[in-house]
Amino acid sequence: MRITLIAASLLLLPGLAGAQEDVFSLDGLVVTVSPVPRDRRAVASHVTVLDGEELRARGLTTVAEALRDVSGVDVVRAGSFGALTSLFMRGGESDHTLVLVDGVQVNRDGGGLDFSRLTLDNVERIEVARGPASALYGSDAMAGVIQVVTRTGRGSPRVRARIETASFGGPADEWVDGARWSADVSGGSDGFGYSAALSHESNEGILEFNNRHTRTAFTGRAGFAPDSDTRLDLVVATTSREFHRPTDGSGNVVDRNAFDFGDETMAHLRVSRALTDRLEIQGLLGVSGVDGGTDDQFDDPSDDESFVSLEHFRRTGAEVRANLEAGPAVLTLGGELEQERLRSFSESSSSFGTSFGRSENERLNKAVFVNATGERGLLALNAGGRLENNERFGTGLTFQAGAAAHLPRRPGTRLRASLGTAIKEPSFFENFATGFVLGNPDLEPERSLSWEVGLEHEISPGFRLEATYFDQEFEDLIQYTFTPPNPGDPNYYNVAGAASRGVEIGAEARIGAVEAGAAYTWLDTEVTHSGFDSGPSAELVDGAALLRRPSHTVSVRAAAAVTDRVRVHSSARYIGVRADRSFDPVTFSATREELPAYVLWTIGGEWDVSAADGRRPDVALSVRVENLLGDSYQEAWGFDAPGRQLYVGLSVGVGGDPS
Repeated sequence: MRITLIAASLLLLPGLAGAQEDVFSLDGLVVTVSPVPRDRRAVASHVTVLDGEELRARGLTTVAEALRDVSGVDVVRAGSFGALTSLFMRGGESDHTLVLVDGVQVNRDGGGLDFSRLTLDNVERIEVARGPASALYGSDAMAGVIQVVTRTGRGSPRVRARIETASFGGPADEWVDGARWSADVSGGSDGFGYSAALSHESNEGILEFNNRHTRTAFTGRAGFAPDSDTRLDLVVATTSREFHRPTDGSGNVVDRNAFDFGDETMAHLRVSRALTDRLEIQGLLGVSGVDGGTDDQFDDPSDDESFVSLEHFRRTGAEVRANLEAGPAVLTLGGELEQERLRSFSESSSSFGTSFGRSENERLNKAVFVNATGERGLLALNAGGRLENNERFGTGLTFQAGAAAHLPRRPGTRLRASLGTAIKEPSFFENFATGFVLGNPDLEPERSLSWEVGLEHEISPGFRLEATYFDQEFEDLIQYTFTPPNPGDPNYYNVAGAASRGVEIGAEARIGAVEAGAAYTWLDTEVTHSGFDSGPSAELVDGAALLRRPSHTVSVRAAAAVTDRVRVHSSARYIGVRADRSFDPVTFSATREELPAYVLWTIGGEWDVSAADGRRPDVALSVRVENLLGDSYQEAWGFDAPGRQLYVGLSVGVGGDPS
């Protein structure tokens, strides 16, 4: 029923607006690293902006795939399409990156997030801000912030539908192993803009059996400006997915009916009102959450193990901020109230009997923050601080400061530097687990201190180089121990530490009809305190590198318009050697391993069969080959990644303003 109503809204929205340009464009500005939109050249931290239309033109469908070519970011998918997908930014843990969708946090409690849930449908752009940002956003922004910005819509109503088939030699040995379809609509008038997108994806996976993946996603956004001083934005998004998982913890294909499932939702309402020429008030009310779990029934009469779990997580937040313009500076004062709530249930059966688990926990967080930004001449400055009061771990203070300066007589050259601290709260399980594992209600937040310096240079309007050096320390990392210090003690403690440093280099060029880009990352991570871990096969080894973080990554991409109707694109990615651990499910022991380097090459193109002229739609055909060389590789030890993949697509669009 919900999907039916959503689909109906796709058809009704175009009648609500005319053909004038909307007033909501933020072209050329970034919105993630500052309380107010700022020119990217005035930002002190390393920020990358990815254009949604360009990403979709390359055939990408998920946020995770888009982030693989970003320097300082490592994406790890544990196997086939739809499998658990984690992100490591600048050597931080997979729960050290805050993820926002139009300003609303979508991370789980404790910062975790499965990136396989985020699609590129209806995405206007993605902003990747590296470095600590808790002074602005609070918990989880330890290593950086990723913000997905949804299209508001502008111009005449436009509707587009697309279908794409996938062939990758799946276990069924069919010509077509999967398919994806999508439909979207957008448009806007002088004071109103809207967009909506609905998509569905299904494939059989790459493993021998029980590896099916399905995902249905909807995103809708509407912006309304009743007058020049007022703006309202409403965003609603929902995703429903299933991933059939036949593997055990070491990647062996052993289970014929286990699957994970989840329904994610996100909604927010933002209101902005200019009270005077210098004072603006903003309010944000947002909610995000997930209802999901695992279903692993008995495979057959000889199977004596089963496991079923259900979880309901909700994050609800309200924020009010005031932006006061004072000459060349903007001073922001704000407050936030956030509640997290988790209910869970599990049932486990084995030859030893059946056990049940049930929990319900919540926590409230209050915060106030202040931030100042200003520009004078060639210099731009920012500074801010945030005071958190969490009912579980008390009060904490974080800060950030930065400066960016254009060199005299060299307007194309910019220097920047920034410094900041950040925190990450424990997960509910780490705080409150009961049963075989005991949580620790006295845990403190994990903490980080980071600084960076960077240089950017525009040789010409179409050619830009940038380089950044960063250094960060992670303290009070939460670690699990199988053998607590005393009987009855918790299994989690703030005892571990790590450090990372590195260099991020990027280049962009536009020469005639050709656009190209490249990114390189050198990363050096080190365990500074292994905590309870010991021995060469431990997860944390004093002086050793952190797991799954390659020292060297390189990506290059290029796109060109061969004719007015034909475009081609290609990209290549090199992922260097990195450490991981293999797990033996029989002995429950782990061994430190080395994952070999690999190279992935993608080529593709699109042909505009016909262009819209008011009487007929525009029609385009596309083809894309990923992992062209058919390399065998693993992003996580024991979990094979897909081999060569062929995608063929057809898109049809009607309406819109003439280009």
